[in-house]
Amino acid sequence: MPTVTFVNEKKSIEVPAGSNLRREAIKAGVQLYPFPHNYLNCMGFGLCTSCRVIVKKGLENCSNQGLYEKASFMTNPLGFFARIGNEKNLRLACQMRVNGDIEVQTQPPLNLHGENFWS
Repeated sequence: MPTVTFVNEKKSIEVPAGSNLRREAIKAGVQLYPFPHNYLNCMGFGLCTSCRVIVKKGLENCSNQGLYEKASFMTNPLGFFARIGNEKNLRLACQMRVNGDIEVQTQPPLNLHGENFWS
């Protein structure tokens, strides 16, 4: 069974192969959503982009990023600014399937000032 390690929470959980990261994190008690999204979110439909995570290790063990997930990052302002500088490894937990061992950072900071945009 694959192991998911949450860096901020210093917690590791075992999940079934092919399982949804959002569902497994909620089952394990990991807080994916920042305030106020912990109360007001899209319930895993990929619209609010507030369940975003940065995959630190094991990106090859995640499902491929779909067109819907890419479009959500481009159209939602929160997702757009979070994506700057993390184009390859920023994912939505509600849209990602875990196929092997990964290490993720929950609630990554936004890049509102564009420090990584010009570098």
